[in-house]
Formats: sequence, C-alpha cells, structure tokens
Amino acid sequence: MNGPLVPRSDFPLLAAHPELSYLDSAATSQKPASVMDAIREYYTNANANPHRGAYRLSGAATDAYAASRAAVANFLGVADSDTMLFTRGTTESLNLLATAWGRANVKAGDRVVVTRLEHHANFVPWQQLALEAGAEFRIAELTADGAVDMAGLARLVTPNTKVVAFAHVSNALGTVNDVPAMVRIAHGVGALAVCDGAQAVPHLSVSVDALGVDAYAFSGHKMLGPMGIGGVVVRRAILEQMPPYQMGGDMISRVGDERTTWNVIPHKFEAGTPNVEGAVGLGAAVRYLAGVGMAAVHEHETGLGALAAERLAALEGVRVLPSGGVRSNGVVSFVVDGVHPHDLSQILDAEGICVRAGHHCAQPLMRSLDLAATTRASFYLYNDAQDVERLVTAVGGARKRMGY
Repeated sequence: MNGPLVPRSDFPLLAAHPELSYLDSAATSQKPASVMDAIREYYTNANANPHRGAYRLSGAATDAYAASRAAVANFLGVADSDTMLFTRGTTESLNLLATAWGRANVKAGDRVVVTRLEHHANFVPWQQLALEAGAEFRIAELTADGAVDMAGLARLVTPNTKVVAFAHVSNALGTVNDVPAMVRIAHGVGALAVCDGAQAVPHLSVSVDALGVDAYAFSGHKMLGPMGIGGVVVRRAILEQMPPYQMGGDMISRVGDERTTWNVIPHKFEAGTPNVEGAVGLGAAVRYLAGVGMAAVHEHETGLGALAAERLAALEGVRVLPSGGVRSNGVVSFVVDGVHPHDLSQILDAEGICVRAGHHCAQPLMRSLDLAATTRASFYLYNDAQDVERLVTAVGGARKRMGY
C-alpha cells in the first residue's frame, strides 16, 4: 500500500503534474493512456456511422461498438450482453427506467421506496414519478453507523410497492449495501429492484447476474473511461415489455404511416447515432481494470481509505462520518470544526490536493446528518500512502490557518 497500485505514468494528466494528489475519483477518475489511444485508433482507422452503412468502414465501426458492449458486459458479469444498454451514464440510465418502465407500471396507490443514502439521480426520478402517478414515495432511513436500516426497509416494502431503488455503494459515505438482501426484500412483494452501481463498478468485483437485481446502472467516467458513456443492465423480460425511451433512427423495425414497430434489444433503447467513441474508450477502460484485477483495486483503496479515516479522526476538531460500521472502500467524508468544506477545499487545492466539497448530490442524506456539506476524499488505484499523509498534514494546517 506504500506506493500506487499502478504507475502514475500510465495516466497522462498525473504524469504531467507529479505535484498533484488527486483525491476526487468518486466524482470522476483520471484516464489511462490506453483509453485515449483506443479512442484515437478508432477515429484514425474506423470512424463511420455504425449499423447504417453497407461499406467496409461502417462495418468496422459496427464491430468496434459491438466488441465494446461484449467487453463491458463480460466485465460486469452479464451473460446476455444485449441486455446491457449504452447510455450517457448512471443518471440517464435511471431516468430511462423511471420514465419508460415507471410510467407504464406505477399507478395511483402504488408505492415507490428509496433509501436515505441515494444520490439525487436515484432519488429525484422516482420521487417525481410518484408525484406524477399519485403513488406513495417512502424513504428507508439509516442506522447510527450510516447503514440502511434493513428492518425498516422491510417494513416499508409493502405488497403495493412497485419499485425499490438503492445504491450499491454510497457516494457520500462509502457505505456498501447488502444488495442481495435488498433484492430479496423487493422481490418478496414482486417489486422491481433497481441498483445504482456508479460507485461500485469502479471499485468492486461486480457480477450483476449474481446480484439478482432487475436493473443495474453505472457510469464510464468513474471507472477510467470517457465522460458521456455508461449503461444499464436490465433483465430481458423487462426490456421486452418496456416501451422505448426515445424515438428515432436505429430503434425502429418498420415505420408505417400510422404505426411503428420497434427494433430488437438493445437497439430498441439506443435511438440515434451511438457514442461509438465513448463505447470504445469504455471497452479499453474495462480491459485495463481487468488487467489489474478488481480484488487488488478494492484491497488497495480500502487500505488507503482506512488509513485516511484513522489519521484524520486523530486530528483535533475533525470528525469522520460513519460508513456502514466498516470502511470498505476508498471514500472518506469528514467535517472540520470552524472550517467550511468549500474553504477547506480551496486551502487544500493551494497545496495541490484535489478533494470534493459540498452535499455530493445527496441533500436528503445531509439533512439526516444535520449537515449542509462535507469534505470528501476518495482514493483510487493511482493513489498511495503519501497522498494520505499530504491530506492529513494539509487538513491539520488548515485548522491552524483558520485560527484553531
């Protein structure tokens, strides 16, 4: 754990700025050169509109797009790769589900359940769906250690519940939820189990098929891939019944003057010219991560997160927020007496340390903690113990600078 798990030289931005401690990977990760090279290779040798051309170059673009889907599905432990839809990321994936599936299935008198841990992207779409449909919207609360109260969740999931939405890993606290247990609660009443995997896929060994969820969303830019690409895995039976999310090219089978029929999955849900560049880059990202090994990634960043939590908590006036009782990934949220998180972030930035400050798109969670904002440091495979020491030293110095 003393050094980074992979060479910083693999990452052009980090190689160009050796003075930088980048501790905001939960927001977005840095990109290895191999991802940039894959995108450049695609534009140099295979750039064309896929699926729509009978010429060789279009076929090459189609093959590149399909190969990336297969690579990402394999990385996620998904046997049926056509059930892995490409989207712009987790937010679009969850909005797709709430709009296309939700409007067709959630009615007045039904219930929608989320947890207090959720990112706004897995909270607001379901909240708004419930308001639109006249359904009940309920929030499963947390225990004192920052974990979802599973007994409380089970009580909320009544026979009229249609959706249970939950994060695999909290972006604000780092709490890792018991996904199979949550799935059992949802399926016990026939509800859809929807999982936000944005903070899990980059850091854990994830097998979506083994988890048993009905839908699992993720983002490429948090897992070494480009921005603007991600996806959602949805059980085939649900996709077959679900109406399209958007209309346009490539998602149709036949357009008549009065009626239109839809293309097969996955094309039914990928209207318009696809983001082949993003898919190719994401394919390269999962190959890089697979080469390192997700068990090694998890062990490395868990060690850094635990070290940072311990060292920060030892500082006078610093409170590290709980994370499900056990710190099991690289996210560490904390507050410093007398120093606003935004001020602290700017002070740390002057020291070459990048952290996140704010409510982390989790305002319902912050309200339950009686906080407006926290400072969040998040570690990844290119960080090391020196980054932890720089962070701890700078936080201690910030308190002195503010007169404490």
